Amino acid sequence: MRPMTEEESKTFFEKLIKFIGKNVTLLIQRKDEPFCFRIQKNKVYYVSEELMKRSQNIPRDELCSLGTCFGRFTKTGKFKLNITCLDYLAQYAKYKVWVKPSSEMSWVYGNNLLKAGLGRITEDTPANQGVVLFTMNDVAIGFGVTSKSTHECRKLDPQALVVYHYGDVGEYLRDEDTM
Repeated sequence: MRPMTEEESKTFFEKLIKFIGKNVTLLIQRKDEPFCFRIQKNKVYYVSEELMKRSQNIPRDELCSLGTCFGRFTKTGKFKLNITCLDYLAQYAKYKVWVKPSSEMSWVYGNNLLKAGLGRITEDTPANQGVVLFTMNDVAIGFGVTSKSTHECRKLDPQALVVYHYGDVGEYLRDEDTM
């Protein structure tokens, strides 16, 4: 495991800030123990510093993973968030969307969210903003990017697109062999 380069850090934190805003500092500066982000085979892991120090005894090529995988860098240098970071995104999310029970399965199957399935949305959510999606019972089921702002959503017809799909809990089953 190695620390991120300056360019990798910039790309990673820009993506993370899109979803949780300034709460990124809360991920690193925790009160219980310090955590950090490390890269292993183009995947970014969120790991406690104590666990990271203990893993130094394991050779790099034999280490599969360590901590929570937040995502990976593509071959073109872009960063893609992984569904395994959903717990942290949900905890620190700045903007949230609640999905009606009738549209939960559609979202979990990998479809975009339509206005008809929108239960609630955080006030003043801008367009093209990263959001975390919850059931009406406050269970995190995925994350995506809004296509319209909160004010525009009120005027839309029921078949209009509200949130673009980015990741959902159904990926655990669909991509079981690659995770």
